[in-house]
Amino acid sequence: MTDPIADYLTRLRNAIRANHRIVEVPSSKIKKEITKVLHDKGYIRNFKFDDNAGPQGTIKVALKYNPETKTPAIQQLERISRPGLRKYAGAEALPRVLNGLGIAIMSTSKGIMTDKEARSQHIGGEVLCYVY
Repeated sequence: MTDPIADYLTRLRNAIRANHRIVEVPSSKIKKEITKVLHDKGYIRNFKFDDNAGPQGTIKVALKYNPETKTPAIQQLERISRPGLRKYAGAEALPRVLNGLGIAIMSTSKGIMTDKEARSQHIGGEVLCYVY
């Protein structure tokens, strides 16, 4: 597999389209950090790291839906920086997703964070994905 982050996002996207409540994905450090950011910003209900399952462990993600309308909290997941074309943004040129309604998940020298956190700390980095 050449792009494990794209695989992670695709598994989440497919589970949302199929109205699944829980999705299970192979684990890695960067996927764990992305999952924590998604949980902190309210895009997923809960998560659980299972390091004993398989050679690398798994992440169980409980997806979040609106109770009345059954619409998912995540409308769109878009991979931006990929192995064939890396996308970097400086501290002055950080992206704004849907005019500030969505988030851009970034890999910075201080760890994985959203564009708003990177803007407040005045650091740039690699733009991993957009979530809205």
